[in-house]
Amino acid sequence: MRKRATAKQVAEAAGVSKWTVIRAFTPGASITEESKRRVLESAARLNYTPNLLARSLATKSTGQIAVFVDDFANPQKLPFLETLTEQLQAVGRVAMLININNHFDHVHALLHADQRQVDAIILFGTAFRDETLTDRQLGNGTPPMFVLARDSQIDGVPAVVCDAELALRDIVDHLYSRGYRRPGFMSGAPALSTALRRREYFSKFWSEKGITHVEQLSAQKYSLQAGALGIRNYLSDTSGKERIDVLMCENDILALGAMDEMRGRFDLRIPEDIAVVGFDNYELGGSSAYSLTTYEQPLREMVSIIIRMIKGEVDPETVTLPGELVVRSST
Repeated sequence: MRKRATAKQVAEAAGVSKWTVIRAFTPGASITEESKRRVLESAARLNYTPNLLARSLATKSTGQIAVFVDDFANPQKLPFLETLTEQLQAVGRVAMLININNHFDHVHALLHADQRQVDAIILFGTAFRDETLTDRQLGNGTPPMFVLARDSQIDGVPAVVCDAELALRDIVDHLYSRGYRRPGFMSGAPALSTALRRREYFSKFWSEKGITHVEQLSAQKYSLQAGALGIRNYLSDTSGKERIDVLMCENDILALGAMDEMRGRFDLRIPEDIAVVGFDNYELGGSSAYSLTTYEQPLREMVSIIIRMIKGEVDPETVTLPGELVVRSST
């Protein structure tokens, strides 16, 4: 490999000190326009770029943000990750994506992230165990942690999340106004240290309308196949007259899988036989094949706030934001 040009070589070519070269590549540093011009011209000739890892030793900041994800089967993760990486890069940070699942120990993953000298950790999944996140091995030097798009149940770890109470009130009000009276709720992956609370609020608001029983369906994870299996098990075990008349799914991916199964295997009409509503406003759900009623999270604003917390521009505290009900023909 060809050796990289060094700051010392650029300094000699530009006739300045090594520290002047460093200041030329440091935003906001004190340096004359003439000195900066000479440094940048010499750097271009030598194809020099600053070593960010070496600079981090002095600044105590690497610009790297670890993002922990476990449920990669959920395609709704992609819009969030796209927005997150886009906004991080816009402020000079980069994301380090770390796969957290049953094959990887959470404590070791956190230690690995810390050894990489990341500036912060974003928890973006379902199975972050409180007892391991607070393990004594981590000590006080662990980077600050934040939860994105779920409620945090970990002391000292703030979250930025869509307001589930407001969202489910809007959804239940809409369904009730359309005449549905036999609701069901399909939940996804069980959460350990982060939660959605959508099932809790769904049952609460139906109860306020005098309907105390909400049929509970479980999909175990967030995927099309899991949604299909969840509704298949329910419909196979429940006769037509006893079935729910509306199914709320914890996210759109479960809803799409359930809709395919209801139409393909059971020849049911949507919404005439069973109405369906999801959550997230996943792009495919808006197609004419599904026309899924859903709830859209304020994705860009949520990501923006968590980045401002990481940068220290706002206090690190849990923030809930309102979203928007999107009504389509599935209800």
